[in-house]
Amino acid sequence: MTPKRKNGTGASGSGVIHDGYKRPFDLTIIVLAHILLLPLFVVLWIGIPLAIWLGDRGPPFYFQERVGRGGKRFQVIKFRTMVSDAESETGPVWAAERDSRTTRVGRFLRALRLDELPQVINILRGEMSVVGPRPERPELAERFSRDVPGFSERVRVRPGVAGLAQARGTAQTRPRDKLRYDNLYIETLGPWMDIKLLVLSVWVVLRRSLR
Repeated sequence: MTPKRKNGTGASGSGVIHDGYKRPFDLTIIVLAHILLLPLFVVLWIGIPLAIWLGDRGPPFYFQERVGRGGKRFQVIKFRTMVSDAESETGPVWAAERDSRTTRVGRFLRALRLDELPQVINILRGEMSVVGPRPERPELAERFSRDVPGFSERVRVRPGVAGLAQARGTAQTRPRDKLRYDNLYIETLGPWMDIKLLVLSVWVVLRRSLR
């Protein structure tokens, strides 16, 4: 599905992004979620690393360089869902929806988006936001910036865990269409948009997991 452009208040004509609400919004969401769902988060933070380690005796966490706001690079943190050294032969590639390198535990985590949970740490560090365009790897960001006009516009805001492109698109959505979704988000940036995207993202995850 291709997004339609519309006027918004997220970016002014001068290209200034009005996102001062973001930091308090992110911290409020994280704190409230961990307070209201404390037993669940205790199980997730302990149970997931243990399940990954028991699956293949490999490290539970995965660190990967990504491009953040203003082109600044940082290490994104995820629960490992693929076999160790998955890209030792292929190099940096975009993961497919049914990637043969994905472990059994990893398939379950991806279906529920639980592999993204450690990015709470990235949010607390100020490297990411709860809602925003997904951060790309430097190699892929460089390629897309070359091949997809306007791709570099995404780095005007902090990358996020949940994004409009992920909520509306699929793993097969073309980079060009994902960019349109990301730019639409930037144009309509605001607390209400973030709340709607959070609700939509939860609904999408639940719907896909029940298929």
